[in-house]
Amino acid sequence: MEKFAALIDALIYTRSRNEKLRLIAEYLRETPDPDRGWALAALTDGLDFKAVKSSTIRGLLKERVDPVLWSLSRDFVGDTAETAALLWPEALGEAGPPPTVSEAVNTLDGMTRATVMTELPRLLDRLDSAGRYALLKLATGGMRVGVSSRLAKVAFAQAFDVPVDDVEEYWHALEPPYADLFAWGAEGADPPDTENLPLFRPFMLAHPLEETVVDLADYAAEWKWDGIRVQLVHVAGETRVYSRSGDDISATFPEMVDALDVPAVLDGELLVRGAHQGGEAGGAASFNALQQRLGRKTVSKKMLSESPAFVRLYDVLMLEGEDLRSLPWEARRRRLEKLVPVLPESHFDLSQLVEARDFDHLAQIREGARNDAIEGLMLKRRDSQYVPGRKTGLWYKWKRDPLLIDCVLMYAQRGSGKRSSFYSDYTFGCWDGDPDEGAELLPVGKAYSGFTDAELKKLDKLVRQTTLNRFGPVREVERTLVFEVAFDSVHSSKRHKSGLAMRFPRIHRIRWDKPVHEADRLTALRALIRD
Repeated sequence: MEKFAALIDALIYTRSRNEKLRLIAEYLRETPDPDRGWALAALTDGLDFKAVKSSTIRGLLKERVDPVLWSLSRDFVGDTAETAALLWPEALGEAGPPPTVSEAVNTLDGMTRATVMTELPRLLDRLDSAGRYALLKLATGGMRVGVSSRLAKVAFAQAFDVPVDDVEEYWHALEPPYADLFAWGAEGADPPDTENLPLFRPFMLAHPLEETVVDLADYAAEWKWDGIRVQLVHVAGETRVYSRSGDDISATFPEMVDALDVPAVLDGELLVRGAHQGGEAGGAASFNALQQRLGRKTVSKKMLSESPAFVRLYDVLMLEGEDLRSLPWEARRRRLEKLVPVLPESHFDLSQLVEARDFDHLAQIREGARNDAIEGLMLKRRDSQYVPGRKTGLWYKWKRDPLLIDCVLMYAQRGSGKRSSFYSDYTFGCWDGDPDEGAELLPVGKAYSGFTDAELKKLDKLVRQTTLNRFGPVREVERTLVFEVAFDSVHSSKRHKSGLAMRFPRIHRIRWDKPVHEADRLTALRALIRD
């Protein structure tokens, strides 16, 4: 556990991607099984211990230190695990040697709500502050050390000099602590047997178009739909639905599991049916409608009836046991067009190509597309193979320009990780009428991106100097600052007092110069609703 704690500590204080890769690779090479496998799972959020929650940690600490000291310390530090690791009293007497990662995982996995309050302290007593921090992060599943799942897989590939695409492909067929993966990568054993498993394949991704101009003789254009990218896999009579990150979301969308019975791996956008799309019944609804179904472990019959899911297909990776990924896009598209009529039209349709005379004409089409479910355009090189990740020059995404509105900063909250000492999460609102006539500000969104480090320090100082009230970790501030907020769309929402919810809000510009009474009204946002 001490080596794992040292790794976590080093990753926190390292900004360099290459250095993070080196640190993880070194740890994987030098650490024996199964510790390194459990550590890899922890770094990629692959572990879940149901008995250990943040509330558990808070309860343990309030039994051991003054509750006021705990609350003040947690508010100052901004992270429950770090605060608990530092405040935990040293054990009286001999507590035993530090546990290995494997021992810690096995013990955490065996805890129940009835035993966690006695068993977790015994583990913590055997560790120093760094070890306690690593254990608590592992236990609660929130590492936040700047390591994505992809970066961890790249580190594995570098550690053992194996192709990262192979690591990606085998990864989702295996369970922690990934004994077969390490046997293949580190010891040269045969690759894991995945032939008859409904396996996730890494997605092909696109680069932002930015200033690039492409020749439509070489590129095909199709709509970029505003749902969630999914992969449907049917192998050996079993169907699974995977998210973009490779998470199995089959239970959330059971109707899609039942809809595919052809041996295939399909790439598409999962959407829900709306009342209309361009006047046609049964088209795609906005993302707001889909959001009601995301993250649910069980789905009611009512929800299945009112918001049925379907997939708008983009590509076919495998069909009837044949791997099509090495074929050019045009050939795969033809295979997909022949496949779609075989699939149930209630659950599948084909993402249509966008015909244009030239690039300028395509730009005009894109500019006029502010449909509920359209996010922009995709441009795909006609001869491109289906290759994992983002490869330059093959696929481009050309998102529609964001909507902009001026909002007033209302509340701020500390961030997490590197931002735990700064008020970096901002809630902002619009006027519900004329502010000169006593109209109130109502919150319309929250954002924590879109500003520089220098601007963050200035914003943090403003929050501290203009605080009106405190509500736990949240500070209410004087209404003195205007944000120009960029967002993709806005929808009606019963969950918010304003009746509105923004899609992907981010701070586009800080309007230090603009008086708050000149910020926008809710009517301006309501006019943009396309529900």
